[in-house]
Amino acid sequence: MTKIQETLQAVMEGKLPLPPVAQLVGFRLTSFSEGSVTLEMQAGKKHWNQLGTVHGGILCDIADAAMGTAFFTTLCDGESYTTVALSIEFLNPVIEGKIVAKAFVVRRGKHLGYTECELRDAQGEFIAKANSTCVVIRHS
Repeated sequence: MTKIQETLQAVMEGKLPLPPVAQLVGFRLTSFSEGSVTLEMQAGKKHWNQLGTVHGGILCDIADAAMGTAFFTTLCDGESYTTVALSIEFLNPVIEGKIVAKAFVVRRGKHLGYTECELRDAQGEFIAKANSTCVVIRHS
């Protein structure tokens, strides 16, 4: 198991704390493998916008976290990354309930990577589809 995999496993088992944004928004890592992850959250009133539906920014947060974590699983020692582009299409509104974000790396190049994420509800209905481009940062 790589250091990255060990870290993610420790987070899933509660041996390491969730990142602050995960604690704030309320999502958690439920599975991972190299190049893919699944995050879940329970959406409710605290996530609503003024129209009584889950705010799009919350959906962006979980999608971005899922795609970033999927890309994170591809990093080598001495590498980190940052997201340089993010796009999301909202397909169905959410009022409350379970949201599942499944993300995977489509292409991992030397300098750039491209990821995609599907957000679905507990019944498997599409909520949103997102994609992002990540840049690899090499540390000396």
